[in-house]
Amino acid sequence: MDKRNGIVLAAVCVAIMFAGGSIYAATAVQDVIKMEHKAYSEHTKGIVEFSHKKHNEEYKIGCGECHHDDKGKPLSNLKHGDDVKGCIECHKIPGQMPGDLKKEMKEKKVSKKEIAAKEMEYHAEAIHENCISCHKEYNKKNKTKAAPQTCTTCHPKEK
Repeated sequence: MDKRNGIVLAAVCVAIMFAGGSIYAATAVQDVIKMEHKAYSEHTKGIVEFSHKKHNEEYKIGCGECHHDDKGKPLSNLKHGDDVKGCIECHKIPGQMPGDLKKEMKEKKVSKKEIAAKEMEYHAEAIHENCISCHKEYNKKNKTKAAPQTCTTCHPKEK
């Protein structure tokens, strides 16, 4: 092999290493995820630090129990490291559903199902529903209050 082919081969190998590294990096899962997003210009409560590792490894919660399809059904075939969408990619409106909108819908006798569907368009509503419903179910099943269900237990006070 001449010198020129050797250089080309080395360049291709380096390119493959970088490409492989970037593919891996795109699917890496952080142990602790700071629940903040650039869609929010400001936060009114402390930022939740979600322990992804603890929920997955210690509590034995599978990926699909939190990550779901567009119908809310668990993505049971997910495994650690799979590429998943962030919540805000589907629940696109930052924050919670405005109280006056909810009140207006109730006054117009909109069904609870339709109100719930509208709420799920809001990012914070979707996250709270996902987390709190699971925590309530866990606490009820295990006759405990170990899984937090109140604002201050997840959202630390601002310093």
